[in-house]
Amino acid sequence: MTGDTSEIVLSKQDLREVAAFAAACAEVVLEIFEADQPDDPRPREAIGAAWEFARGGERGKSLRDTASAALKAAKSADTAAAREAAWAAMSAAGSAYLHPLAKATQVKHILGAGAYAARAAELVAGDDRSVGVKYLEQAVLSATPVVVDVLKRFPTAPSGGGRVGELIRMLDFDLRSLTIAE
Repeated sequence: MTGDTSEIVLSKQDLREVAAFAAACAEVVLEIFEADQPDDPRPREAIGAAWEFARGGERGKSLRDTASAALKAAKSADTAAAREAAWAAMSAAGSAYLHPLAKATQVKHILGAGAYAARAAELVAGDDRSVGVKYLEQAVLSATPVVVDVLKRFPTAPSGGGRVGELIRMLDFDLRSLTIAE
């Protein structure tokens, strides 16, 4: 995946590490969606597909289909927190499709699941923003050196996006600030 200066080199293993990070972030808040919609397996299936890819599966139709299904599940959620949790699951499955383009918007593929999950946790706690910050701290601790390296290949997260965008920028800053020994 090399080419002109507007492309980022990404290996399949890089994508697997990003998917594992995103799946781990989304999995933590899956119960928020399932408490709201106990008979809807779509977000769980999206996270499962992300894990399957992360563990060596193919990057194919299952990831796309489960991401799309989790997005539809979000629309059926009765609470904002459940909706954010479903979006975290959708982002986990979609993370495998990080594009090798040097665009700040691609950072959401890496950090979106973590930001949506942090927002879901905030909303469950009565919109307590300190809960989201604590969640991001845990996400930073779970990031592997490969995830941090992949993130650093891209421009910093863009502005906008409301509270989720703010959480993405916070996570982006914190991960880029890490010094990881090789």
